[in-house]
Amino acid sequence: MLFTSGLLGLLYVGFAVVLFSVLKVGLAPMLLIVIGLAFFQYYTSDKLALAAAGAKVVSPEEAPELHAMVERLCAMAGLPKPRVAVVDTDVPNAFATGRNPKHAAIAVTTGLWRRLEPQEVESVLAHELSHVANRDVLVMTIASIFAMLAALLTRFGLYAGMFGGFGGGNRNNNNNQVPVWLIVFLVSIVVYAISFILIRTISRYREYAADRGSAIITGAPENLMSALQKISSGITQIPQRDLREVAGMNAFFIIPTNWKSQMSEWMMDHPPLEKRLAALSEIAREMGRPVS
Repeated sequence: MLFTSGLLGLLYVGFAVVLFSVLKVGLAPMLLIVIGLAFFQYYTSDKLALAAAGAKVVSPEEAPELHAMVERLCAMAGLPKPRVAVVDTDVPNAFATGRNPKHAAIAVTTGLWRRLEPQEVESVLAHELSHVANRDVLVMTIASIFAMLAALLTRFGLYAGMFGGFGGGNRNNNNNQVPVWLIVFLVSIVVYAISFILIRTISRYREYAADRGSAIITGAPENLMSALQKISSGITQIPQRDLREVAGMNAFFIIPTNWKSQMSEWMMDHPPLEKRLAALSEIAREMGRPVS
């Protein structure tokens, strides 16, 4: 994860150097906008994610068993207790969000609660709490800042080429010079494409890290293995209409609703299920746990 983050950082440094050398003015306001959007996303991530999923924050009186599980796991992991929410959908899944452990929320769907055994639910909650402990919202927000800028510049560059802005006209360019808008447009496309791959690589690594975190917290990686298999099997039984309604939360879910997609692994934000199970099986062997 550190190596991939380093590559992403080098890519962004190169991108910034090119932009500063090509765009003499106008970059600062654009950076201000992107960083402002990133801060907004970071500080409102929990509210936005809960609202997007249709999650309802529940009290200990409304969901005593769920709260008891979260409290016990937080005590074992040394984490403050996050807000607990429930999503009323038959799609079996769970997610965590929040900018840091003190401002976090963890949500489970009613479909997951019905399908899993208590120890399996605990393993899923431990996975999500590991995301909170690892501050994954912060990691992914930082990783995506310049990707957002590249996407904006790609669009602006396209408009500039169409309407003559960004040096797109011939006022400051002779016929032998490449228009500034074209340089910005091409560089932005390349940066966005590479950052897309690297960000998804980081996202896959953070899922492996959260799986390991769950195994360490609960001491029973086989429970998470069983839970992942049940969740993936349960998703295949859900009508496509219901899956589309929650598809926007795939990056947050423990297993995306399109996990059986035929896309290449380097484009996925979650590792293939088979690789996650193999990694957990190896952890179980290291811990001396039985694996069926």
